[in-house]
Amino acid sequence: MKRHLKSAAIASTAAVGLGLSGLASADNHVLEVVTDPSFVPFEMMDTETGEMIGFDMDILAEVAERAGFEYNLQTMDFNGIIPAVQTGNVDIAIAGITITEEREEIVDFSDPYYDSGLKILIRADNDDVEELDDLEGLKIGTKVGSTSYDFLEENLGDEADITPYPGSSDMYMALLGGSVDAVFYDAPNVGYFSQTRGEGRVKVVGPLYEGQQYGIALADGSEWVEPVNEALAAMKEDGTYDELHAKWFGSSSDE
Repeated sequence: MKRHLKSAAIASTAAVGLGLSGLASADNHVLEVVTDPSFVPFEMMDTETGEMIGFDMDILAEVAERAGFEYNLQTMDFNGIIPAVQTGNVDIAIAGITITEEREEIVDFSDPYYDSGLKILIRADNDDVEELDDLEGLKIGTKVGSTSYDFLEENLGDEADITPYPGSSDMYMALLGGSVDAVFYDAPNVGYFSQTRGEGRVKVVGPLYEGQQYGIALADGSEWVEPVNEALAAMKEDGTYDELHAKWFGSSSDE
């Protein structure tokens, strides 16, 4: 797997140098793939190697190996990922992307590969917030283009000051710095931050809101949907998926 990721990183460097036009296509089984650089632990930059690492990156490498394609990996802000797939600028996107009816109208999705939801994160010394209703009248940080932003707008609307940030690290720093009172975002990302950089300074509260499933996004009508689904199914069948899940989340997917 490391060999595949390394070759993908080299191919990605070539893509930057040559540009996207005509470099890769499904014809020679080299696909353009895009991810969000800051959705830990799903995708993040290894500062020592300069390569993207994380749960999604391992899933991508394994799926590519089994489905029979190589790829050039790019990064961009999450808000531009679905449009990039929709317009055909990239072939595949993997970035903790929630499968929604709205998104399914413009791109194809693989079968779900991760169950998630939304959670509230507050500073450790805040004892006033326990659930969504307690966020009324407060400043809430979330991520641009995310389902968490849509959920907040639908459920709180004008009853809270909702600020979308371009990256997850931005909204977490805003919380620590006091610019917002809470962060509302995907459960695994919120939980990871609370146990790492935010340990002792923040805490996760309340129930899991709006159960969600992540899928790999592909261009509408892509011939790779079935091979990707077959690869995911095989990974779950032979235990590879559980191994990757345990590597990044500390437990198997059934726990």
